[in-house]
Amino acid sequence: MTADDSYDRLDDDDYPAYTMGRAAEMLGTTQGFLRAIGEARLITPLRSPGGHRRYSRYQLRIAARARELVDHGTPIEAACRIIILEDQLEEAQRLNAEYRSAAESANPTAAA
Repeated sequence: MTADDSYDRLDDDDYPAYTMGRAAEMLGTTQGFLRAIGEARLITPLRSPGGHRRYSRYQLRIAARARELVDHGTPIEAACRIIILEDQLEEAQRLNAEYRSAAESANPTAAA
């Protein structure tokens, strides 16, 4: 990967562009908090060739949501579980809408 390629990737939400220290600074939290949500399997940071944790913007948004819940008194394990369940619910609703749309397209008279 050339330097130009890595600059192109910075617009990619899934590109692991942020070190643990920078991610913690951006979120206004500690590196320990990021480790804890990683241990709770809320996010899994990628590793640099040197073994350092690297975070994407998508992962930082999830971490920010966890921090918000924790700041309001939710235990970290519960906050992680809530976010995982919210994500699963959103995905189930999306799939349900797709199936419903496909069924209506296949049988338009039944939808009326």
